[in-house]
Amino acid sequence: MAVQVVTGNHAAGYALSVAGEANRKARGVACGIYPITPQTEIVEYVAGFPFSKGRVVPVESEHSAMAVSMGASISGARAFTASSSNGLAYMAENIMVAGYYRLPIVMVAVNRTLGPPWNIWADQGDTLMLRDFAWLQFYCEDNQEVLDTTLLAFRLAENRRILLPALICMDAFIVSHTQTETVLPEQNEVDAFLPELDLPHRLHYNEARTLGGLAWPHEGLSMRLEIDEAMKRVPDVYQECRESFLEVFGRDPGDVIQMFATDDAEMVVIATGTVATTAREVVRRRRKAGEKIGLVKLKMFRPFPAAALRDACQSATHLAVLDRNYAAGSGGIFWQETRAAFQGYRDDVLIQNYLAGLCGGDVTPAVIDEVLADLGSRSEAGEPVWMGIEAGEETLQ
Repeated sequence: MAVQVVTGNHAAGYALSVAGEANRKARGVACGIYPITPQTEIVEYVAGFPFSKGRVVPVESEHSAMAVSMGASISGARAFTASSSNGLAYMAENIMVAGYYRLPIVMVAVNRTLGPPWNIWADQGDTLMLRDFAWLQFYCEDNQEVLDTTLLAFRLAENRRILLPALICMDAFIVSHTQTETVLPEQNEVDAFLPELDLPHRLHYNEARTLGGLAWPHEGLSMRLEIDEAMKRVPDVYQECRESFLEVFGRDPGDVIQMFATDDAEMVVIATGTVATTAREVVRRRRKAGEKIGLVKLKMFRPFPAAALRDACQSATHLAVLDRNYAAGSGGIFWQETRAAFQGYRDDVLIQNYLAGLCGGDVTPAVIDEVLADLGSRSEAGEPVWMGIEAGEETLQ
């Protein structure tokens, strides 16, 4: 393994490429690519990689990028792509189809604010608009986690107990364009970790088949149930893949949720992505001052790790859910899922939503301190709190 100083985009492009190359003795690799800020560097890296067996196809749109990847996958190749923001919105029809076809495609998404108005900075609304599709979703904190989770996602998605596509997410610019020391595994190590893909329902040139034809309601229902059962198997299979990753690479890719100082915490901050980095430092500082505050970083969003989240917050009476996303009229999406996770299990915990970092706004230690001050003063939860709006600032009415 080599340690290099690379961007998050470079880490993602490298992981996709060596994962694809690892399938060279089977059906090879193929993917459709289309550039969009701030993920363009990912597909540029992939386009320049010397694959032994496979093809990278530059196309005219994101919709076509996923179409090419689907065609490759259903033919038995290892397939992947990358996109962001409105590119994901344009691709949405085929993203949905890939999930229902049970194609183990891996896509890296650089979280960027959806427009209009046009905005290139970090906001998770683009990938979370896909939250009800049959895709696994993972949110990464740094470059190493992007690389490791991308590699792990191929093994998880291609497992015959799962066979669902996976989405790997990172914050625009904060991760995608920031250089940090990252361990880049050698090709032989990736070969040892990723089995050759043998897709059980792939098409064969000498067999006539119909794909995606008309199905009766009971047939469609049966397929949805099979997807639901596969989703329920993800946590256990993830742990198997995690153990194999540690064995091959000597590095833990991280659990689906990651806890910091939660054993006796009375207040817990729940965060994702780079917001968790800032929150962890605030918790560390305030712990030294004697405050019983903890952090839970949610890495996996789909399927939502409800039981693990409840276990992580057993001692807490106050939860602050920080959302770098917003569902119009409904608050933060991670907050909605967190409330649902606790409903019917605990009625003694206050769960408050804070909309922080929307549209690329900075989430500084001062913002986290402000969140904790508000949370500590509450005896009951209220409407989502919008962070970053100055007192008296005018809004459209």
